[in-house]
Amino acid sequence: MNIAVIGLGLIGGSIARDLKSQINVNVFGVDENRNHSNKALELGLVSEIISLENAITKCEIIILATPVHIIEELLPTILDKINIDHTVIDVGSTKSAICDAVKNHKNRGRYVASHPLAGTEFSGPEAALKGLFNHKKNIICEKELNENDALDTALKVFQSIGMETYFLSPEEHDKHLAYVSHLSHVSSFMLGLTVLNIEKDEKQIFNLASTGFESTVRLAKSNPNTWKPIFLKNKKYVSEALENYIELLKDFKTKLDESDDEGLITAMKDANEIKRILK
Repeated sequence: MNIAVIGLGLIGGSIARDLKSQINVNVFGVDENRNHSNKALELGLVSEIISLENAITKCEIIILATPVHIIEELLPTILDKINIDHTVIDVGSTKSAICDAVKNHKNRGRYVASHPLAGTEFSGPEAALKGLFNHKKNIICEKELNENDALDTALKVFQSIGMETYFLSPEEHDKHLAYVSHLSHVSSFMLGLTVLNIEKDEKQIFNLASTGFESTVRLAKSNPNTWKPIFLKNKKYVSEALENYIELLKDFKTKLDESDDEGLITAMKDANEIKRILK
């Protein structure tokens, strides 16, 4: 089986690494960034770097792992050129805009809209990790629009790298991810910026930063070129999540300014209930 991975950063590189280790699987890489292509070859993530046109000709499975706005641009062109033997999978962190871009395409049934919920704060082929997806969750949207064999192929790909798949609508996906992922990244970026603005002596930040601060601000190391299009493509729900978050921050500040002991305790105890979800 020949598989092409388009975009050889953290997610695409990690998928390529895991698939390449499997029997009877040839993994080809496509990436316009020459440095990424060379590094992916050097690290053994893919067997060969080829053009997008060659990938469509040679490979039965095409996995799109570029930033989400690039997926949205490339996907219709790829679907224009495939045949009934192809399965096209994207792994972008937003789904509504991508699905809308091909909702009326004649080959929509060959495309599986997916989002493996895994990652780190690092980027590029060097960040690719073996086993990144093992025991993680994967989301597939609009499975009812998939031809059965294309859906089965995608499910087997994700199962082969250790993932369990769930199904959501694109809108449900984007709304939920705005709260549990995208808001976390905004919060981390802005926390890092706040500390840098207030504490100009970077040495003191390093000396005083505890493990709590380090873990909370970890996501601020993430690649802005990856996250800007995610925020913009999901701006409706990210903005909604931010509005709720800001109101809670304002309320906490008011309780703090007024030395409202009981109010502060209540707010934090209410937040402790997250333990029911994150066991």
